[in-house]
Amino acid sequence: MQSSIEIAVKNMVCNRCIKVVKEELTKNNINFTFVDLGKIYISKPFTNQESDALKQILKKEGFDLVEDKEAIIVNKIKALVIKNIHQGKEKPQHQNFSDYLTSKIGMEYSHMSKLFSEIEGNTIEHYIIEQRIERAKEFIIYNELTLSQISYELNYSSPQHLSRQFKQITGLTPTAFKKIGERIKLDNI
Repeated sequence: MQSSIEIAVKNMVCNRCIKVVKEELTKNNINFTFVDLGKIYISKPFTNQESDALKQILKKEGFDLVEDKEAIIVNKIKALVIKNIHQGKEKPQHQNFSDYLTSKIGMEYSHMSKLFSEIEGNTIEHYIIEQRIERAKEFIIYNELTLSQISYELNYSSPQHLSRQFKQITGLTPTAFKKIGERIKLDNI
C-alpha cells in the first residue's frame, strides 16, 4: 500500500462493519484507498468539511472516529485481537498475545496494558478471553467442531480450560449454551 493516512474508527469490528463503511464512503463520494478493521486509509488529508461529513456518516452507522492518540492505540489493540481470534491465524499459533501485540504496535506491553485498562476499564487479557469465548460460541452454534477441536482452534491448553473460562464468562457450560445458543455482538464486548 502506498503512503496512506490511517484514520481510526471505533466499533468497526467485523467484516460486515467493513462492508458497511466501504458502501457509505462510496455512496457519499468520500475518497479512500482501503478499509480494514478499525481503520480507513486515505491518500491525502481530509478538509474540515470532508472530516465532518465522515464523522456524520460513521455516527449514523454506529461508528465513531477515534482522534485521541491513546484511544487510537487501544483501538489498534482491539482490532488486532479481533482479527486474530475471529478472522484467522495472523499471529503464529504458539506466540503469546503480549509478544504479538508488542511486535505489531511497537510499544512495551506493560504500557499498552496500563493504557488499555485506563481507557476500557478492563484488562487486555480479559478482553482476549471475552473474544475467545465469543468465537467459541460461534463454533458451538455452527456445531461443526467438537469441544476438543474448538479448544485447539482457540489455543486453549485443554477442553477443560476452555469449559472453565466459558462458564466463568457466560455462567453456562458449553453444553448448556449449545441448547440456547445466544451470542453478543462483537462491538458490545
